[in-house]
Amino acid sequence: MAYWLVKSEPFKYSWDQFVKDGRTFWEGVRNYAARNNLRAMKKGDEVFFYHSNEGLEIVGIAKVVKEAYQDPTTDEEAWVVVDLAPVRKLKKPVSLKVIKEEKRLEIMELIRLGRLSVQSVIEEEWKVVMEMAGEK
Repeated sequence: MAYWLVKSEPFKYSWDQFVKDGRTFWEGVRNYAARNNLRAMKKGDEVFFYHSNEGLEIVGIAKVVKEAYQDPTTDEEAWVVVDLAPVRKLKKPVSLKVIKEEKRLEIMELIRLGRLSVQSVIEEEWKVVMEMAGEK
C-alpha cells in the first residue's frame, strides 16, 4: 500500500462535504506531476485530505476506491481522476505550521512542493503525521 495527500480548498470542496457525499472522483488536476501521482494510486491506498488556502491542515483520511480513469470533466485524454471515499476525520487536525516545525517531516512534499495538489507521502511521514494527530 502507498500513501498520498490531496489538497482541496474548503470553500470549494471541504472534508465535511466529502463525508456527506460519501465518495467522489478527484477531478480538475491539470498539473503533470499531480496527474502522474493520480495514475500511480492503487485501490486501497490511503490518502490524507488537506485543506489548502484556508485552514492549512490535514483534516482526514480517505481511501482510493477506484484507480485512474479519464477525467469526465474534460475531453483531453491527458487528464485522469481517481475515486476516493472518506475513512475518518483525524482526532486532531495537523497544521502546516506544526508539520514545518517537525524535523522528521523536513523532506515531506507538502513542505518542498507546496503547490502540488496531489502528493506522495512516504510511510514514515504517514506515521509521524498520524502520531501528531493523536492516532495510533
